[in-house]
Amino acid sequence: MSLNTEVHGVGTNATVAEQHAQEAQKAGKLEKQRTAPGNFHHHLHLHRFSHLASMATGIELLVAAALCVACPALNESLPANLIQLSGDGNMSMSTEMPIDIDASDVGLDNDTPVETLDTIINKKLRLREMRDWIKGKHLRIATLEDYPLSYTEVLENGTRIGHGVSFQIIDFLKKKFNFTYEVFVPQDNIIGSPTDFDRSLIEMVNNSLVDLAAAFIPSLSDQRTFVSYSTTTLDEGEWIMVMQRPRESASGSGLLAPFEFWVWILILVSLLAVGPIIYVLIILRNRLTGDGVQHPYSLGHCAWFVYGALMKQGSTLSPIADSTRLLFATWWIFITILTSFYTANLTAFLTLSKFTLPYNTVNDILVKNKHFVSMRGGGVEYAIRTTNESLSMLNRMIQNNYAVFSDETNDTYNLQNYVERNGYVFVRDRPAINIMLYQDYLYRKTISYSDEKIHCPFAMAREPFLKKKRTFAYPIGSNLSQLFDPELLNLVESGIVKHLSAKDLPSAEICPQDLGGTERQLRNGDLMMTYYIMLAGFATSLAVFSTELIFRYVNSRHEANKWARHGIGRTPNGQSIKPSRWLRGWQRLDSGQKQLLGTSTLGQNVTPPPPYQSIFNGGHGNAAGAADPRHRWRRAMGQGNGVLLGNDPSTDGGVRRLINGRDYIVFRNPDGQNQLVPVRSPSAALFQYTYTE
Repeated sequence: MSLNTEVHGVGTNATVAEQHAQEAQKAGKLEKQRTAPGNFHHHLHLHRFSHLASMATGIELLVAAALCVACPALNESLPANLIQLSGDGNMSMSTEMPIDIDASDVGLDNDTPVETLDTIINKKLRLREMRDWIKGKHLRIATLEDYPLSYTEVLENGTRIGHGVSFQIIDFLKKKFNFTYEVFVPQDNIIGSPTDFDRSLIEMVNNSLVDLAAAFIPSLSDQRTFVSYSTTTLDEGEWIMVMQRPRESASGSGLLAPFEFWVWILILVSLLAVGPIIYVLIILRNRLTGDGVQHPYSLGHCAWFVYGALMKQGSTLSPIADSTRLLFATWWIFITILTSFYTANLTAFLTLSKFTLPYNTVNDILVKNKHFVSMRGGGVEYAIRTTNESLSMLNRMIQNNYAVFSDETNDTYNLQNYVERNGYVFVRDRPAINIMLYQDYLYRKTISYSDEKIHCPFAMAREPFLKKKRTFAYPIGSNLSQLFDPELLNLVESGIVKHLSAKDLPSAEICPQDLGGTERQLRNGDLMMTYYIMLAGFATSLAVFSTELIFRYVNSRHEANKWARHGIGRTPNGQSIKPSRWLRGWQRLDSGQKQLLGTSTLGQNVTPPPPYQSIFNGGHGNAAGAADPRHRWRRAMGQGNGVLLGNDPSTDGGVRRLINGRDYIVFRNPDGQNQLVPVRSPSAALFQYTYTE
């Protein structure tokens, strides 16, 4: 029942005003009615009546009636678009509300300006007009071959139909607004950019060759000058890296796995520095205290002690001073703790299958100059080539041919050709990666049912390579976004878009980084560092051995040259020396003929050294009275060529001396040098062997 038909008299006006005031207060809509255009004075008086009627009794009603007589006449003509209250308290309109809008839920606050209601109503009217306009229309929709979000199929009659999440959304809009469409794909299947505009998707949209681009298009800065992105974000796209699953953790393997690189560096530094530090402190302590009991150890002994403690070996050093003992004990405690941590972590690294990938972030790709591949004309390429985008620092990798952008839309081909065969990193958006790995997993499951290493030869990084919001695109100036975007927002907020992106995937994660295996046999790769240490030790010993040979050779050549100048067995001062065994085999000149040193002298006129017995027989002839030619050496001594010490006949030309607890005959050689000849039988036998062999 309308308001103007209910107001007839004073009492009636008061009653009706009281009823409407109570109903409006319950609904919370009185202020909205008061601010309706063209009805301000009417509602002002209505408010006055409602206030008076709430406390009007008896005479007060008469006073209110008198006041009403002085009121101006009511305006019985209703303004356009007036929201009214019906008899049951519900709001009604004199004109029909716009599309799908409940009159009781216009979404206005108490302090909303008057113009807002007109704006909302006009907007809804335009949407209704657009909805009427699009009915039966035939739209041209462009898309990309971007499985599974958008892809197409060409039927036998040549008709191209769209599939994927994008066209599931388009089909929903089609049923909602009753239109038809046909699908087009750009010739190069690329999004496009200002420098890559020809034969691209944004060229078709910018030239209005299509009415809408139905694909998950990343929102890039350079493309905004050519197309208009939808105000509703379909999702936040994440591009993920896929690579070959490494056989070992990127944090380390084998003997080096328990500690980080810098920990090993500090251990090496301490190993080299602690020995000299202990040596210096011991020297300093002795000089400051003047203690003569604690003898300082040599630098070599201190360094060997440090190394032996690291290998958990004992030491023959036994320090007496307390400060030196504390130095030794401190190093032992440090080594004990260090080796305990190392042993525990080594066990964990060798027995657990959990590992980290070598490439997890963009920085890893950049620092290690790793080759990677992505889709030609996709979001990754334009994010790298555009200066003000987040991946612009990778632009030099394109110049150095570390980045490859494939024209092949088949992700399985890119995975096998680039990742499996060439070891590239494949960068692709998450829905495509998940579908690709799942299909590869199902195929490899038919090859081996239980071997997880065959099931999952690829691993996916956890950190996204790129994150970008993705939307539909319209030609600049198109009003389709006003009609479609509210519906897209409902689909996104309800989770339908996210559900459609993952509906073909299992709930479990496909081929995670940690495969979850608890039993693991050690491989040669785990023990490779042990082999390296052995090879390094053998190589070092071989190098030292080669150095020794070189030095011996150099010294031997020097000695051989000295003999060539001064004669065989003679030094520059005339001393008799014996050739080194290393020279027995080298050639030298003797009387103009070549002879190998150390070769047999049989048949040659070489006088051997005198027998040991000739020293004590006085150099006399034999029983036949003939002189023994072997006594020529001893006779020379007796005839003045050599001076016998002591000149005692009982010693037969020599002096008997006790040296270091052993008996020797001391005599003087013809060259003036003293010679010791042992007297005891074992030593004499060795002496005789030395001079005769």
